[in-house]
Amino acid sequence: MTGRLIYLIGPSGSGKDSLLDAARARLAERGCCIVRRVITRSAEAVGEAAQGVSPEQFAAMQADGAFALSWQANGLSYGIPTVIDEWLAAGRDVLVNGSRAHLAHARARYPALRVLLLTVDQAVLRQRLIARGRESLAEIEERLARNARFTTEVISGNASGLFVLDNSGPLAESVERLMQTLDA
Repeated sequence: MTGRLIYLIGPSGSGKDSLLDAARARLAERGCCIVRRVITRSAEAVGEAAQGVSPEQFAAMQADGAFALSWQANGLSYGIPTVIDEWLAAGRDVLVNGSRAHLAHARARYPALRVLLLTVDQAVLRQRLIARGRESLAEIEERLARNARFTTEVISGNASGLFVLDNSGPLAESVERLMQTLDA
């Protein structure tokens, strides 16, 4: 029996990390593993609870075959450890915080991949990005425009195995919809 690989994607600020944190216990109860990504940033950096490594460490891990999936985005390198293959082979579902830009590569390696696209109303996303304070208003507007194009492309090019989850409202409602989606 093979488990399902659930590939969570969405724009920065959509609440992927918040959703995963809020749903972690319920996902564990149903035997779904959430993988911890390896990222080339310090462990103290704000954001997800990832394993922070140096670019040199990442390159060595990649050369040693430590990653089932890996990609570069926003000046950082991201890796999904190969342990996911063991979990899937054991029949466990695995939820991965993936990359929209790497989706085609992930689907090529895992053809039965289920894509979970987390969306957010543009006005809500704008407010979240402003509140984070990491980017200028011009950069935020550019990010929002890029997100709108990317979301349209993902939806039009990935109808098979694609589930869209709106995270514009209360997090508890998004967790409920996530669980319903996984049951579907």
